[in-house]
Amino acid sequence: MGTLKTEPARTRLDLLAPPVAAALQDWPAEAPVDVDDVLVAPIDADLADTAAFCEAYGVGLEESANCVVVAGKRGGETRYAACVVLATTRADVNGVVRKLLDVRKASFAPMAEAVESSGMEYGGITPIGLPADWPVLVDSRVIATPHVIIGSGVRHSKIALPGPALGALPGARVVEDLARPA
Repeated sequence: MGTLKTEPARTRLDLLAPPVAAALQDWPAEAPVDVDDVLVAPIDADLADTAAFCEAYGVGLEESANCVVVAGKRGGETRYAACVVLATTRADVNGVVRKLLDVRKASFAPMAEAVESSGMEYGGITPIGLPADWPVLVDSRVIATPHVIIGSGVRHSKIALPGPALGALPGARVVEDLARPA
């Protein structure tokens, strides 16, 4: 995990967006990953974007995951989904994601909508603590990664956790080839 100074996330709620902190407080005891295996580390908010973060903190792109919010419309209803992919890949928004959302066209959700709907900061959105009605689509490569670094809901920290934990989140669905190599 590079040079990150991690500690159990539940002990540093000040480093998490409120929905993320609430999700960790309600972490199910029967989850395949113990909540104390979810770690958080403070970072420089100006280095939150993936490439800058990885370079500054010595984290490989192959162990860094991104969570992107996708939206599509069907019958006047906007459908959202969170896509979790490794930083070495890009979500297949208009192929796999569009079909899974059952919409004609899917695209990255506008920043203001993603921030307002998630209760998290742009550039820090994480699949932990998202609205319950959003599917969380997790690329199978993410859960095959022993540990990944992902956003914490804010730009001034990152979460480190076992990759398989992301496939066990509420509303999560592991999808083969959700992403394509970057």
